Amino acid sequence: MNRRDILKHTGLMAAGTLLGPAALKAESYKDGKRKPVLTVAHITDVHIREDLNAPARFKKCLEQVKSRKVDFFLNGGDAIFDASYDNVKRERVTQLWNIWDDCISSLKNYEVFSCIGNHDIWWKAPNKEDSMYGKDYVVKRLNIPHRYYSVTRKGWHFIILDGNNDKVSLDEEQYQWLEKDLQQLPAGTPTLVMSHYPILGVTPILVGGGHSDHQRLKTLFFQHRDKVKICLSGHNHLADNALYNGVQYCCNGAMSGFWWGEGDKESAGKGYYLETPPGYAILKLYADGTVENEYIAHAE
Repeated sequence: MNRRDILKHTGLMAAGTLLGPAALKAESYKDGKRKPVLTVAHITDVHIREDLNAPARFKKCLEQVKSRKVDFFLNGGDAIFDASYDNVKRERVTQLWNIWDDCISSLKNYEVFSCIGNHDIWWKAPNKEDSMYGKDYVVKRLNIPHRYYSVTRKGWHFIILDGNNDKVSLDEEQYQWLEKDLQQLPAGTPTLVMSHYPILGVTPILVGGGHSDHQRLKTLFFQHRDKVKICLSGHNHLADNALYNGVQYCCNGAMSGFWWGEGDKESAGKGYYLETPPGYAILKLYADGTVENEYIAHAE
């Protein structure tokens, strides 16, 4: 197989705890053992719904995640089962978001940084002036500052993107913001990028669903290869872990697996989507920019 065949196969910055490299290095090696400066949970594609006992099961999963001693949560989108189909009514959208609010009330002591998934958005509101139409409503329900934004915590920079644009891509305004956001970071600042959709990886080959602007993004990340360390995604309900130009690309399955259902004839096990069980990821982020991403099947 030749190389080409293989290759086929707001300017908003939230205030954070900023530690200098020396302080971070010292913190990482307390007691002579290498320790992460942050332990972060990545949950994605929860698709919360009222049936199949999904709310109780999701709440139990969150307790499992919290037992991992995480510092905060990254939510990769598709929080609710679906607001995007043509026949979805206002009452249904409101019901699903109320269930979401109830489920994540147990995370009141944690920061939750979310991005917008395609199924979170109600495009079929009566008109564009309706308060529930489009992405602005999702921004409010997820309690995030903008449809894309960045934050810094303990020396790590986190960029949350909105790929819900033409052909699954960043609109030009957002791309220019991303370029500027990376440029203004001090050299060597370890950075994590999260989008709902895979930017690169194995799963887009299997089921599609990836960023159409992946060439542009991988080139930008290469220009900032001293910074960009890992890109997280969901959307495909499959787990993979790819490395390209020193950047780790991780599609971290789905909390809901087969949308909380038992699966179909292609499911490798109960609740699986194809070969991937329902689950979440735990990331350990180190002061030197290295990162460990572990996908964990949950018990529900």
